[in-house]
Amino acid sequence: MARITEAEVRHVAGLARLAITEDEVTHFTEQLTKILEFAEQLDELDTTGVIPTTHALDLKNVLRKDEVRPSLPREEVERMAPDWENGQVRVPAVFE
Repeated sequence: MARITEAEVRHVAGLARLAITEDEVTHFTEQLTKILEFAEQLDELDTTGVIPTTHALDLKNVLRKDEVRPSLPREEVERMAPDWENGQVRVPAVFE
């Protein structure tokens, strides 16, 4: 039987940068243990002859065909951009 420990819950919360209380640690530990116990029931199924799949439904590419089409005139893009420098849209820095 899989069991999640309170230490593991605290560790995952730390990785996710979540501040959780001790009551929440206890609550999440119980919930996650129940989820894993439920998932373990799948081990009891006989999957002999079942073809492994990556998705439950047969999906097809639903994207449109990639075709060259006219885009906005550069002058209009410049007008809409909050800041423009040397022919490029200037945006705030993402990294320091």
